[in-house]
Amino acid sequence: MPSPRRLLAGLALATTLISPPLLAESRPLAVVAPWEITGSDPATSGYIFGRMGIAETLVEVDAEGRLTPGLASDWVVDGAGLSWRFELRDGVVFHDGTPLTAEAAADSLRHAWAKPGMLDSAPITAIEVDGDAVVISLEAPFAPLPALLTHSTTQILAPAAYADGGRVEAMIATGPYRLTELAPPQRLSAERFADYWDAAPAIEAVSYLAVGRGETRALMAESGDADIVFTLDPASRGRLARDEGLALHAEPLPRTIVLKVNAGHPFLAEEAARRALSQAIDRRGIAAGLLRDPEAAAPELFPASLGPWHLGLDGEAGGDPTSARASLEALGWQANDRGVLERDGTPFRLTLTTFADRPELPLVATALQDQWRELGIDLEVAVSNASAIPSGHRDGSLELGLAARNYGLVPDPLGTVLEDFGGDPAQPGGDWGAMHWSDAEVSAWLDTLRQDADPELGEELAGRVAARLNRAMPVIPVAWYQQTAAVNAELEGFSIDPLERSYRLEALTWTQ
Repeated sequence: MPSPRRLLAGLALATTLISPPLLAESRPLAVVAPWEITGSDPATSGYIFGRMGIAETLVEVDAEGRLTPGLASDWVVDGAGLSWRFELRDGVVFHDGTPLTAEAAADSLRHAWAKPGMLDSAPITAIEVDGDAVVISLEAPFAPLPALLTHSTTQILAPAAYADGGRVEAMIATGPYRLTELAPPQRLSAERFADYWDAAPAIEAVSYLAVGRGETRALMAESGDADIVFTLDPASRGRLARDEGLALHAEPLPRTIVLKVNAGHPFLAEEAARRALSQAIDRRGIAAGLLRDPEAAAPELFPASLGPWHLGLDGEAGGDPTSARASLEALGWQANDRGVLERDGTPFRLTLTTFADRPELPLVATALQDQWRELGIDLEVAVSNASAIPSGHRDGSLELGLAARNYGLVPDPLGTVLEDFGGDPAQPGGDWGAMHWSDAEVSAWLDTLRQDADPELGEELAGRVAARLNRAMPVIPVAWYQQTAAVNAELEGFSIDPLERSYRLEALTWTQ
């Protein structure tokens, strides 16, 4: 029986016999990915608008991860490290036709600063205007500031995008594509922006659809209902690879599948207990059997792409329930007649919360359930939505959370590390990082890294932080991540951005 794609191709051929074909540039492009759109505000959905080429930031990143000019053509810091000046690019207009001015850019950044986001981690005291430049003043030197300004929460919007109080009521930005329709939580459409300041994209119209189920996304790639499908479930990849109408792509990312641990829980408060849980994980088996990539086993948080943050630990380590059980026995845990560990008459029972937006996470959660059962831990897996983990962090109900954490949200991982393991000593950690865990030395090292440290000291401190996190295990690494995509074979120029800032739609063309 012909495949759905071949049937569609036959229908398309029949149609061209009775009507003229579309010009290649007029052929629309459909993107499908798991991530829902929660509204117009970059604070919550900016990553979608950035990936689709709708909104831009002052600073951009090139293919090698280096900072490059974006809406700012240049930037400089004063000798004290307390004042950063960002000169704006000439000739940029917003999608409503109004010019990009320093006041509009500064106003956007002020709104971003007032909301949860990357700018929270910078010691900003003021965002002001000086001629055609935005000037950001700091309380203390903060070397990663330009890297933070690549993050989607700092996208620059037109004055008309904001209602009273800074609420974003419309996505009016500067990118190569202009939003034409927004239907949260699933859909948006955009068209080529004729007055874009840089080279205009070849494809006129693009759309985005959020589809949570990996199997459904794979079927959409097969049927031709989508031209680019991101985040493929492992079971579908082999089948899609045999489809001659598709090209499969994969790119290693600075993203790690992690277990977020409530270190305030009585079973998890002891460092030795967290290390025992880590020791019992067969990472190699999970990486090979579920992720189809044995090299994805992650004995530490940070992959090699993150330089001095990477320790180079042995990926074969772990998967030793015997030693892990001995460590727990030393903490007073003993197996009962059902093989479940108990202490003071209380069974070692925990709930692991995860979500299905990334289709591999429930599979990994089930593997952890099986592996820890051998250790004597009764683990319940709760598959919810992604918001359940940060909400459980805030109300204290989370015990364990399984997520995929991107340490490359900005080119310098320090911003994410500060968000996850820094912050107020009274409430350390973050929604996707540490929970009820703090370390005075780690806080001091991160504070030093905030400053304009020399490169050698910066590398040394990054290694110290990584080593301490690996020992204390406030977050337990499981596997490193690969982004995958199935792409219509008639598209040219496709590549995956390892920092996941852009889908690079402006580089694509149709071959026919």
